[in-house]
Order: sequence, then C-alpha cells, then structure tokens
Amino acid sequence: MENEIKNMGYEEEEGKINNEIGSSQQEQKDGKYILPASIIFAGVIIAGAMIYGAAERPLQTQDLQAQSEEAVLPSDGIVLPVAWGDLGSKLVSVGAIDSDKFIKMYEEREIFTKEYRDLLLGQNNQKLKITGENSGYLLNLFWALGLASKNPILDSGEMTDPKYGGSENFASTAGWTLAKGGPMAHYSRHNFFDLTNEQQGLVDRMSKGIYRPCCGNSTHFPDCNHGMAMLGLLELMASEGVSEKEMWQAALAVNSYWFPDTYLTIAEYVQNKGTDWKNVIPREVLGVNYSSAEGYAKILSQVEKMREETGGVRGRQGGGCGV
Repeated sequence: MENEIKNMGYEEEEGKINNEIGSSQQEQKDGKYILPASIIFAGVIIAGAMIYGAAERPLQTQDLQAQSEEAVLPSDGIVLPVAWGDLGSKLVSVGAIDSDKFIKMYEEREIFTKEYRDLLLGQNNQKLKITGENSGYLLNLFWALGLASKNPILDSGEMTDPKYGGSENFASTAGWTLAKGGPMAHYSRHNFFDLTNEQQGLVDRMSKGIYRPCCGNSTHFPDCNHGMAMLGLLELMASEGVSEKEMWQAALAVNSYWFPDTYLTIAEYVQNKGTDWKNVIPREVLGVNYSSAEGYAKILSQVEKMREETGGVRGRQGGGCGV
C-alpha cells in the first residue's frame, strides 16, 4: 500500500511485574537451619523477573525502533506530489548528465533497473515515489537538475559570494563529475522551468528554511549535493503548482530518506518529548534547530543519553555527499 505525503507515529505500552513476598521464618532440623520452600520459590520468581525485565527492555526498544522506522521511512515508500516527466532526457540532451557515464556507474553497482532507465531516458507522467532503495538515485537526478536549472539563487546567492572562492569550488559543483564539458558548463544555465514571481518567491523563501545535517547551511546555499538536489526538487514542485504545505511535507519526506539515521533519531527525540512523528511540523523539523549539523548534534547528544539509560541502539548509515 502506497503512502501519500504524511507523517506517521507510534504508541508504546509498558508492563510491570509485581511480586509480594510474605514474612520468612527459619526452621531447625537436626541442628541445621534450612529455608522454607516458599522462600526459595519466591527467590526463584524474583530472580526470574529480574532477568526477564533486563532482557525485555532491549526487545521493547527494538520493537519501538521498528515502529518508528516505518513511520519515518515507510517500507512501501512515499509518493511525492510531482511528476518527473521527461526531465531526465532533457538533462541528458543538454549534457548536464552524460548518460554513458551515468549508466555505467549504476551498471557497475549492478543496480541499474528499468525504473532507473525510464527516469533517465523516458517519459514519466506518474507521481514520483521515493523509497529506501531509489533515494540515492533520485538524489543524483535532482542534484543534476538543481545544478543545471537557471535560477537567481545560484546566480546571485551565497554560492557567488567572493569570500568562498568561487561557485566552482563547492562539493555540489566540483563534485558533479557526470556532466559533459564539466559541471560549470551547466551551472544555472538551462531554462527547464519558467517560474512566476510568486513561484520563485516560494522557492526562495522555503530554501532559506530547509537545512541538512551534513553542514550548517540552508538550501539557499546549496554547497553540497543534498542542498543542490533539494533546490531542484523545490523548483519542480513550485513549477507544478504544489501547495506550500505539501512542499514542506515532501521536503521532510525526501530529507528523511536521504538522511535516514538523522531523522530516525529526531523522531526518537520528539517521541521522548511526547510528540508522535505524524504530528510534527515539517517546517520546524527542517529548520536550523533540528536539521542543521549543529542543531542535530545537540539533539543526538540528548538522545544518546536516553539510549544509555534504556539500552536502545540505532545503527544506520546514509547521507554521503558523493554521487
């Protein structure tokens, strides 16, 4: 069953084991003291309960983590409110993506599926769906789109500030090695979208409020692949008339798949504060206090303290800044 853009949470239950033990007495037999069977039996029950309780806590924690993961990263994926159309073939036609290099890279990884080929070279009018399996592929497609699409944010934003040494020196530009003629031959060069002033204003405003945990910058300063890819996604959503509310929800869903461990940890944090994932405010979670490198570090520190107390363990990876 597919999941439309929405957030889900989970509930937890706890149980208790209470043991009452009556007064004890000693009996003397043949000059030796022995404990009555009732006390021995009670001791066994207590010891068993202690062992069970110690073993039960990690199991409960694992179960809650599984529920949390399904809430944040649904196994069936999340349908985004946009269609990809023929953007892949357009990116290839202008050279922003060198299809030979791109296909070879994924064939060497043995994961170039029919879905991937269709997104790169075909026409896709259905709504995009992001999953744990295709999130990295979509990241690269949107990276190319954000990099190559003509936009004032790239032309006059932080990327062009002389103090950073030139827009060609960032990971989001120099790191894109899958273009013909080099990345800067396509930087903010191609008119894939004809955004109205209102649509561009929405992209500009939202890009300043969406952060990523790999650095301290917002999407308005897309110096890494995730920032550039998010910019491309925002432009696509705005061009297709997606509402601002849906755009925030989609951005959170996509960031969650791109940084799975980060947002599972954030979900754990807000749950500890009494808020289910389905009730979080995307704009708040994507902001500097949660999704920036510094903000997330503070949240992680608090969650790790809680995990030490409860025996909870998380272990996932994701969010690398390469192709």
